[in-house]
Amino acid sequence: MKGDQDVARRRVFYIPGYDPFHPRRYRELYRKEAAEQARISGYTIEIKPKGAGGTYGWQVGGHFDGRHIQTQVDVLVWSDIVKGSMATGILATYVQLIRTAWIYIASGALFRLMRLRKGPVIAALYPVVFLLGQLGLALLLLRGMTALGAMVVPGWGWILGLGAGLVGAVALLRWFRRIDNKIYAYYLMHDYAYSAQLHGMNPPQLEARMEAFGQAISDALTADVEEVLVVGHSSGVHLGVSVLADLIRAGKVPAGRPALSFLSLGQVVPMVSFLPKAHRLRADLAYLSASDALTWVDVTAPGDGCAFALCDPVSVSGVAPAGKRWPLVFSAAFTQTLSPARWQALRWRFFRLHFQYLCAFDRPRDYDYFQITAGAQTLGARYAGRPASASRIERAVNKHISVVP
Repeated sequence: MKGDQDVARRRVFYIPGYDPFHPRRYRELYRKEAAEQARISGYTIEIKPKGAGGTYGWQVGGHFDGRHIQTQVDVLVWSDIVKGSMATGILATYVQLIRTAWIYIASGALFRLMRLRKGPVIAALYPVVFLLGQLGLALLLLRGMTALGAMVVPGWGWILGLGAGLVGAVALLRWFRRIDNKIYAYYLMHDYAYSAQLHGMNPPQLEARMEAFGQAISDALTADVEEVLVVGHSSGVHLGVSVLADLIRAGKVPAGRPALSFLSLGQVVPMVSFLPKAHRLRADLAYLSASDALTWVDVTAPGDGCAFALCDPVSVSGVAPAGKRWPLVFSAAFTQTLSPARWQALRWRFFRLHFQYLCAFDRPRDYDYFQITAGAQTLGARYAGRPASASRIERAVNKHISVVP
């Protein structure tokens, strides 16, 4: 394990989940929440613009117990791919719904996922229920307008009512689409459909982008830094797994310094690894879990209903090798690391809680995103000797465990 060094200079690569927004959103979140955590925990963090060129990012100056640490954070962007996958009409989204539901049901993946955590399965069913509900309301409007037309104008009035009903039904569905930034039904449907469209394989465009991610990380591993830290969040976790596995297999991780670290947050790996053709991901999970070239820490929380909390992504996928070392799985324990008032304010804001790992805690314990990304210890040193959560799930649940096509 490469991780027992102190840090003066660090590179951080953040891999977002399925997110269509500009990466400045993550800079502003980091700036705001770092200031709040620094105030609570008694250290200092300064955020500065990154120089021109390369990937989008920012500079961080951390001051911890008299030590100054320089960190460069880069966001590995795939929001353009996400936007492209979301550029579908209403009818195409309903076709996606039918196809995606069939893939998860026919493959047996849905029923296996239900044996892990109910929260993310409910989150997966949420867009199905809401989109079908929207369609049902539109059909009721169509039926009502048709019946009204028949009552008002005997004979051919139903045709007038049908025409008015069709216009009204389409207008209603379009209205639901316009307000999706409040209910997230279309957004989540596109998310699950994107992962499932090739039954667990990565689309070629995404594979090409992941290769570019790997090159950026490889370049950083030759720089004058003590740690290269890759942070994957949500769907970004399984991208990070494959990118890092490719780098290590290719011999692009130098022995010794810098330490290579992987922090996976709010992972939803089983949503992909349980699909029948996710051979690459399952092979990468098995390979990375036995590697001594990195430290891998996985943090989730049962309070995050969108993540497979405390589910070891390697073990539950059924590919844990005999020499498995990673990940170290533990909980961010939202109910303990957030004050009762703060937890009460957030507990029903499910999508906000899915991002809490990147935010400040007003009762912090040993998980502090800003000390991890800007502090004086490597990830391995910070959690050396830290036991995994006793309540983690390690039983193999996946039906599809092949690692080759």
